[in-house]
This record gives sequence, C-alpha cells and structure tokens, in this order.
Amino acid sequence: MEIIDSKQVQEAINQFAHKDVYIHLETTNGAYASHFDETFFSAGAYIRNALVRYELGKIAGSGPYRVGLKINLGWIYAEGLTHYEIDEQGRLLLAGHDYSGKLAVALEISTMPFA
Repeated sequence: MEIIDSKQVQEAINQFAHKDVYIHLETTNGAYASHFDETFFSAGAYIRNALVRYELGKIAGSGPYRVGLKINLGWIYAEGLTHYEIDEQGRLLLAGHDYSGKLAVALEISTMPFA
C-alpha cells in the first residue's frame, strides 16, 4: 500500500459511483490485543460484502483522511485513513494505520464480492 494521494483516491471513488458495489468496512482499536491490559476497553465494527450504490463519494482532510459515500438513505463513513491501493482486481483498498503501524480502519470498494 502507498500513502494516500487524495487526487488518485478521489478519481477511484468517482469510478465506482452509480454502480452496484460491495463494501468492506472494519474498525478496531485493538480488539485482538486487549488481553494484554484488562483495563483497556476494546471496540470495533465489521461489515463485509454490503451491496450498495452510492451517488457521491468524497475524500477529505489533509491526512489522516476521511471518506464518505452518500447512499440512498444515508452515509457510509470512514476516518483515519492513511494508505491506499488499487489492486490487480481493480478494487479500491483504503486503510488507516496507527502510529505503531497497526490497522485501525479499513474501507474497501469492489464490483465483485470479497472472498
């Protein structure tokens, strides 16, 4: 993955607009490592292969970035994004890594379901 180039990411977001796409959205603040500190409150969210069609998508901020996707009845939103990749299958993969390099948030968009 590369550091986000907001212009390239915006172009990729625009290419998926008005199409049926599959969304993967995941957040974590350390759910997998919470056993190291019993006082640490762990939270996260996960959705995979949500089929949506968004009319508008926007990347904002100066890093870390946030991305919002306007769907028919609301929004899909991710913030804290730092890296991106357009993979060999044409999927837009966005990730936010914390200061120690651990994944904190992921937003992925594809025309095909994620495996």
